[in-house]
Amino acid sequence: LALARLQPENPDFPGLPRPTLMPSVAAFDDAAAAFSPEARARAVAAICRRASEYGLIASGAFETGIHELGVANSWGVTGYFPTTRADLQVVVMSDDSSGWAQASAWRVGDLDTAALGDEALSKALRGRGPRELEPGEYSVVLDTYAVADLLQMLSSGMSAQAVQEGRSWLSGRIGQALMSPSVSIWDDGLDRRGLPTLFDGEGVPPQRVDIVRAGVALGPVYDTLTAAREPGRTTTGHALPPFNPMMLATGPLPQHLFLAAGEATLDEMIATTERGLYVTRHHYTRMVHPREAIVTGMTRDGTFLIEKGEIAYPIKNLRFTQSYVQALAGVEAIGHETRLLAGWLGSTRAPALKLRAFTFTGATEF
Repeated sequence: LALARLQPENPDFPGLPRPTLMPSVAAFDDAAAAFSPEARARAVAAICRRASEYGLIASGAFETGIHELGVANSWGVTGYFPTTRADLQVVVMSDDSSGWAQASAWRVGDLDTAALGDEALSKALRGRGPRELEPGEYSVVLDTYAVADLLQMLSSGMSAQAVQEGRSWLSGRIGQALMSPSVSIWDDGLDRRGLPTLFDGEGVPPQRVDIVRAGVALGPVYDTLTAAREPGRTTTGHALPPFNPMMLATGPLPQHLFLAAGEATLDEMIATTERGLYVTRHHYTRMVHPREAIVTGMTRDGTFLIEKGEIAYPIKNLRFTQSYVQALAGVEAIGHETRLLAGWLGSTRAPALKLRAFTFTGATEF
């Protein structure tokens, strides 16, 4: 209270939200809530034993538990939402390769732990003996893990505050066709196919917000403060919880992103690639130019050369520097299956993608 009284008045602040009718969404799994450390250990042990049969090492993390979010303000807003989470991340490594798998859910039964372990194991085995490849521009098939990074890195530009400050890839471009017509991106905190929540950090129920529809930029997400800056605008229920004061400086953010699925299989995307790269996931990505959504990062845990429609051989990891918006303008195929992945902030549900061009700017020794 003493700190609040020392703050200068904010002419844009309209006051705290008033009470509103809360939606009814159930996302609590008794099995996940009761899942014991011993049960997690048994699943992990099976993955480790399977990897050891091939002389490889498995590591990672298996999390299950209950998450509870509560909110109250002096106008009488009250909300309470208990939910469950389950997330498994697996890395399998040899002396010169690695493989990755991850899945998230609010139902623990939705995680096939053995299949995830085998997925990471298969990538590690197939990735042995990687070869060098010259950096350059290549067609790419991105696994869902790499696509999740695209969405997460673009999310900072989906904030109304970033748009209002002119530093978003949406700034001055709302209504324009920025991506392929096959691309639709939205945020929906009430969708039970994601990790839903009943309200945002201000106690406001989240709305579904279509950010990109059929390649056309439609607009960002709002909280109470950013909505008050635009006449007639109301919050979309995307205020961050006040757990991390540094994050609050970003303004509202989407935390339940979806990318529309297509009709292709992963095998079909590879088969239609004359020469390109298959990328399992991105690592250590950083925004270079927010206005143009230019990101730099590394490939990791399974990168392969595609030749004449087939995986030819594993390659050493590459550094890329690429506008993610520009990359999504060149979508050639979208996978028909999607996967839910918990991330550093919220979650994404996304398919694999085939992109016409992706720019790789450096090579590695591993």
